[in-house]
Amino acid sequence: MTKRRVIQLVLNGQRPPYVPWSFGFTYEANEKLEKHFGKNNLDDILDNHLLGLGNGIGFFEDIGNNHVRDVFGVVWDRSVDRDIGIVEGCVLPEPTLDNYRFPNPHDPRFFDDIPQRLATHGDRYRVFNIGFSLYERAWTLRGMENLMMDFVENPDFVHELLTRIADYNLAQVEKALTYDIDAVHFGDDWGQQHGLQMGYATWKQFIFPQLKRMYSAVKSADKKVSIHSCGDVDELFDDLINIGLNCFNPFQPEVMDVYSLVPKYRGRLAFHGGLSTQKTLPHGSVQDVLNETQKLLDLGAPGSYILAPAHAVEGDVPLENMLAFINLAKSQKR
Repeated sequence: MTKRRVIQLVLNGQRPPYVPWSFGFTYEANEKLEKHFGKNNLDDILDNHLLGLGNGIGFFEDIGNNHVRDVFGVVWDRSVDRDIGIVEGCVLPEPTLDNYRFPNPHDPRFFDDIPQRLATHGDRYRVFNIGFSLYERAWTLRGMENLMMDFVENPDFVHELLTRIADYNLAQVEKALTYDIDAVHFGDDWGQQHGLQMGYATWKQFIFPQLKRMYSAVKSADKKVSIHSCGDVDELFDDLINIGLNCFNPFQPEVMDVYSLVPKYRGRLAFHGGLSTQKTLPHGSVQDVLNETQKLLDLGAPGSYILAPAHAVEGDVPLENMLAFINLAKSQKR
């Protein structure tokens, strides 16, 4: 059975022959693994089941001194965080789009390598990624504090900004659907360690209508919808399922009850993640990692679960702990 078919079973709420996995690593963690295996490409080692297409961040232009610029014009300081960075400056200092020009959603850099990647990894489940897909894109352009104030003081501007961002994403979805993909993955952090950053009422008023538009475009093409949101957001699951969500990531055990949510939603929503990146992986022993990984494999055996750390594995995780969950996942009978 192909990896693609295994993921299809999981997302359809059926029992897979084993629990599939898809692991991600930051630059530092990836370098540890590359050095250990003596390889610059870990595809064969990891044997992931998901094939990520497109670009979840939006292509950076190196402007020197550890600073980069994304396609929306946002400058990021990557001197500390080499994977994404910290926003520097403000592209939209005032609550208006009058002098702002959105980038080309059909920029060839998002799509040109898709045929080759499908040819190389055709057995995997194909997912087109749109990162910073709504709220995050808005605050990176406007500034976090400014956007939070705009929710109250400039609501019409916020609706316009989010609509335009969603329009951009929908244009990307339209192009992505011309390829043989299986799902679209939207990245957008709404949560914090306890509850939503903006509160439920604000989320429902501003964020939800645009999500419904974007998810509907994917569902109308008979494809699956996957999302990423860090933090404590399980209060949104029923709303999200009702507009078409199929898979939720990263599923942080520090803020969600992983072992009650999977059975509760099994068959209606699949989960991708769950292995603690705040506690067990960086601070636990190898045996701690093995115990937690096995518990998650047992939880996911009936379906609706894809094994993974709760976020991209950071560089502070010992190599031995990374090898522990990788090897245990791959040791399942297939």
